[in-house]
Amino acid sequence: MSELVTGEAVALELRPAKLPSRALAVMLDLAVAVAVYIVVTIGLIAATSGLDDAAQIAVSIASFLLVLVGGPIAVETLSHGRSLGKLACGLRVVRDDGGPIRFRHALVRGAVGVVEILMTFGIIACIASLVSERGRRLGDVFAGTLVVRERIPEGRVPYVPAPPTWLAGRFAELDLSGVPDGLWLAVRQYLTRWQQLDPQVGAAMAERLAADLSSRTGAPAPQGVPAGAYLAAVVHERQIREARRTFGATAGGFPPPVPGGAPFAPPGAPFAPPGGPVPHPPRLDAPVAPSFHPVPGAHPVGPAGRTDGDERPSTGFAPPA
Repeated sequence: MSELVTGEAVALELRPAKLPSRALAVMLDLAVAVAVYIVVTIGLIAATSGLDDAAQIAVSIASFLLVLVGGPIAVETLSHGRSLGKLACGLRVVRDDGGPIRFRHALVRGAVGVVEILMTFGIIACIASLVSERGRRLGDVFAGTLVVRERIPEGRVPYVPAPPTWLAGRFAELDLSGVPDGLWLAVRQYLTRWQQLDPQVGAAMAERLAADLSSRTGAPAPQGVPAGAYLAAVVHERQIREARRTFGATAGGFPPPVPGGAPFAPPGAPFAPPGGPVPHPPRLDAPVAPSFHPVPGAHPVGPAGRTDGDERPSTGFAPPA
């Protein structure tokens, strides 16, 4: 699995294609290319029967280069990395950064492929793919490309649990520029899998990650805040900042909770602010009692809903603040 961490602490997973699937795709491509080459060769032999031997050799070399070398290069360039064999196996050639390939990438892959696939019957390509961690052959190394799997099984995307509400805005001034992407990925993986961990192992892991994160930010973790809540709050603070940079200053506050999700609360570590327990939110179906807040310069409200000095009956309407 090749992972790329975005600014929202989300790992984009790219699955490199390994040797068996790549070998099957190459065999399909070669079968099609050889069939086309045989048809073209038969046609050229019939068309150049009246030429001398040197001209026939030149035509055969040109047909070999155009069909077996130029054909795959043109197909990968026009299809953005999808040849017939790769399309059948669910593979695609992309750049190292995940973008689509261009003509220069396909040209380098095709030129090197003549040596490592056609002239050596794929032996060099197999050895290079087995040695490479991401299954790349020499053409991919020189071209800066990677063959990835496009058809992957769908799975449930893990979500980062929301931090406690009493930590909202607690880390607004925290400097997150010194935190590397690898640490963000480790924190996110812990937060999405903390329910599957043993409580003692999860608590020790959270303490280590919190210590490493606080050392990178230059500010110690607040006293009385559990390590898991601290990690969740810092990750959501980073998401808020990325949302503000993307959508403007109107994006703020903690993201809405994920449907079916709950705030991060590992067993044995209830989240409560140092000053007391967290008040439960009111029920949506409970009757709402009107509340009046004094406004500077306004008359106090009397017991009958009238203000002192005003004998008009109260209508029950409260103007917006």
